[in-house]
Amino acid sequence: MSNATLMPSPICLVENVKGSLCVCKDAIELLSRIKEPVVVVSVVGLYRTGKSYLMNRLAGQQSGFALGNTIESKTKGIWMWCVPHPRKEGHTLVLLDTEGLGDVDKGDSKNDSWIFCLAVLLSSTLVYNSRGTIDNNAVENLHYVSELAEQIKIRSAEAGDEEEEEDSKFVQFFPSFIWVVRDFTLELEIEGRKVTGDGYLEFALQLKKGVNKKTSDYNLPRQCIRNYFPSRNCFVFPSPASPENMKRLESLQERDLVPDFLKVTDRFCDHIFHKSFVKTLKGGHRVTGKLLGHLVQIYVDTISSGKVPCLENAVVALANLENQAAVEEALKVYQSRMEEVKNNFPVNVDEISSQHQKFSSLATSEFMKRSFKDEKGEFLIKLVENIDVHYIGLLEENVNASERTCRDLLKNLFSDMNKRLQNGEYSTSGGYELYCRDRDAIVEQYRREPNKGVSAEAMLNEFLNDRGAEANSILYTDTKLTENDRKIQEEKEKNALLEQKCKEEQEKRTESERMMAAEKERQEDRMRQLEEKFNKELEQQQQEMDRAIESKMKEQEEMLNKGFREKAEFLNEEIKNLKKEKEEKSSGGFMQDYIMPIISTAKDLIPALLQYRVMMKGLKR
Repeated sequence: MSNATLMPSPICLVENVKGSLCVCKDAIELLSRIKEPVVVVSVVGLYRTGKSYLMNRLAGQQSGFALGNTIESKTKGIWMWCVPHPRKEGHTLVLLDTEGLGDVDKGDSKNDSWIFCLAVLLSSTLVYNSRGTIDNNAVENLHYVSELAEQIKIRSAEAGDEEEEEDSKFVQFFPSFIWVVRDFTLELEIEGRKVTGDGYLEFALQLKKGVNKKTSDYNLPRQCIRNYFPSRNCFVFPSPASPENMKRLESLQERDLVPDFLKVTDRFCDHIFHKSFVKTLKGGHRVTGKLLGHLVQIYVDTISSGKVPCLENAVVALANLENQAAVEEALKVYQSRMEEVKNNFPVNVDEISSQHQKFSSLATSEFMKRSFKDEKGEFLIKLVENIDVHYIGLLEENVNASERTCRDLLKNLFSDMNKRLQNGEYSTSGGYELYCRDRDAIVEQYRREPNKGVSAEAMLNEFLNDRGAEANSILYTDTKLTENDRKIQEEKEKNALLEQKCKEEQEKRTESERMMAAEKERQEDRMRQLEEKFNKELEQQQQEMDRAIESKMKEQEEMLNKGFREKAEFLNEEIKNLKKEKEEKSSGGFMQDYIMPIISTAKDLIPALLQYRVMMKGLKR
């Protein structure tokens, strides 16, 4: 079940108190619980134009967002309603209702501009609501669009982009645009020919030829709408009810509403449900409710500090937050799974290295799902390092558990022999032979015992060395043996200890080889996951570019048809640049730059870890 079902009514997201914007913590907390991708629809427009009614309909409710039936603007700031998406399973529809623009009580147009700017930055579809007709006055009321170039930056100043070229890239990152015309009373005809709502909008956004100031002022908002938004649609609504019924619109039943109004409402809702995309960040990364909450906080903090919101900076800040959380979450996955292995300590090298490889891969996969824009691989490397540090600890704990188990086992196995030693059974003639027979039988029994872990041979070597003096003493007090016999036996003892030392060394080599083999698999798996992640991010970026290229080409064709040759040539240059950028990103060189530095940094970690292990073992000895 979607987290969005927890929200029965709208909640204030951004509060506007005396011209100052601040984020509502409860709304951010609610968004943080939504892990699904979000489709964000914002509605903006002059106050008292019936914005809230449409948003309630999108939420599938009769009421929710406040409907003002007096001259006072009801919605202050931005209100949010999160509902399960009616057509896309596993997605949440986030509806943002903004306060009416041009409210006479506010007297602060700058504040209006920031509300409009936030609606553009946060949404995947922007709905502009107006009344009457799309005449020059209606377009001029949308002057906020013309101000966006001053209010939004794509890249930070250090990035070195030409400022005048920045707004030409808005189309890559801006939402779809829908103009809703309410209380429309005319026939949808142009020069005697019937047109659709979209055709009506395109006619209203036509540019005039000329170079004087009056023509430039006329063209500017139209040019901005055409340039900035990747797609444009228009829905024309008749008045929903009689003037007396309009005062109680919220309580009216469907039968009380004008049938044509209901038809357009259904078409509008259907368009939003099917054509509104998931909100994405610059670079194509899909936004979840949690990420949207971070985004709101970043943009409002930036605006409150008097700075201009920057898409690139917001993405970097978001990526840092999300990638750090991805590291912590992935590390927890690894630690919790390895805890199950730890409960079975001591285990052999195959068991611990294969489980480490398996759960490290799982942790990497969890990290990849959540992380984005980790272009230098610093967060992936941080995860690998944290996992390996934890692994070192586990290796040491496993060694210690193995040593304890082996010591206890040897102590138990040799307990009877120790009693005989105390009773002097080996201090008689022929005692040395008896001692060797008993000791060798116990060594064989020790080797047959399972689950001794990685230090079985090392502990046996330590144990036999510790008892070397004891064996030597019995050898030289056995009266049955000649001096020559003693020398032969002494040589045999030395050879046996040397052989045991070789077995310990072989145990270390086998451990090292198997760990390295598991690490090689882990490395290959990480490489594969990185490539998959890279290809997915590249595909998202390509879609972003394709959307922009398609929009520019459509606009270029329109400009050519209307005789705006200079504008068409300018658009052609923009299209060429976009195609070139797309080609550069899809080339193998980018893959080389993106993945190989991460691999080369990570590949030296385990050899260093193994050297540490060997050193620690040496110090213990």
